[in-house]
Amino acid sequence: MKLYGNPMSTCTRKVLTVLAEKGREVEFINIDLMKGEQKTPAHLARQPFGVVPVLELDDGFMMYESRAISRFLDRTLPGTQLTPADPKGYALMEQFMGVEQSYFSGPAMKVVMERFRGTNNEQNIAQGREGVKHPLEVIDAALAKRPYLAGNDFTLAEVTWAPYMEYLFAVGEKDLVAPHKNVMAWWERVSSRPSVKKAFGK
Repeated sequence: MKLYGNPMSTCTRKVLTVLAEKGREVEFINIDLMKGEQKTPAHLARQPFGVVPVLELDDGFMMYESRAISRFLDRTLPGTQLTPADPKGYALMEQFMGVEQSYFSGPAMKVVMERFRGTNNEQNIAQGREGVKHPLEVIDAALAKRPYLAGNDFTLAEVTWAPYMEYLFAVGEKDLVAPHKNVMAWWERVSSRPSVKKAFGK
């Protein structure tokens, strides 16, 4: 099994987290995003939108989109199950994966990329900071009732949120999260998990 990705990529990190949870090593093929390797014809043949990651199985089956890859790996690999068997837990997992994708990761990365690139466009940063407030309020309320987003266990919902949360802290935006005590406690549990540490190079 091969994974074409970049260790700094949020979406690659989601897949690496799942693989770490499963105790599975893969052949990692680094796609240098700074050199634009994701836009080369060879990579576009694997991923027509020119981003990472891409999973290639030993039988030649190839797929892209990190959330789809994560669901596939959880379904097909032995080890820790990251998808709740209970229908209500499953529904909550999918709900909060949707919240991340639709409402959180976009504004979070607007802040992160301004800080990371050093452009520091204050208008973009303000928009991004404002955009993450409500999603954080929503999950804070949910996490007042349970330790993880979908219930008592770490699931794919945590997998998809983790890279964006990590980067907010890494670029000095802890103050966005700090007022939400339940989120902070949840993040301590998530960020200290061995699979997350491994996927994030810690």
